[in-house]
Amino acid sequence: MRFSILKKMSLKNIVLASFLSILPATVLAEEVGSVDTVFKVFGPDHKIVVEAFDDPDVENVTCYLSRSKTGGIKGGLGLAEDTSDAAISCQQVGPIELSDRVKRSPKKPHVVFQKRTSLVFKKLQVVRFYDPKRNALIYLTYSDKMIDGSPKNAISAVPIMPW
Repeated sequence: MRFSILKKMSLKNIVLASFLSILPATVLAEEVGSVDTVFKVFGPDHKIVVEAFDDPDVENVTCYLSRSKTGGIKGGLGLAEDTSDAAISCQQVGPIELSDRVKRSPKKPHVVFQKRTSLVFKKLQVVRFYDPKRNALIYLTYSDKMIDGSPKNAISAVPIMPW
């Protein structure tokens, strides 16, 4: 009996972890604009959305992300899975001061942005690396799925220049 309770608890933990993984990241993107790519009679059109977000750990770095957004009835209801297509461009918009958190682990990727791109298991992520040798921040965007991710990715580098 004890064993079955432990099995149920571990299943509960798995479900809880899955649920928590679909919650939005603390960094919110602001939609800058969008263009329609495919007309849909029912529901919203397929489109490319351009969003902006600021790096939460590095002041004065703004990233612009373009991504595909599926329309139609499923897209309008939030049931469609968006494709893994995305592009990124990050810019220095003022003097940059690197936090100790960034300097401590330069080679480790740090998630700076996440956006759910399907109902449950797929999300678009932006991770940051710090290259101390070249004094630059590197931002990588890619899509991952619980079972099978995508090799599609895009990269942007921000040299840390004196302002």
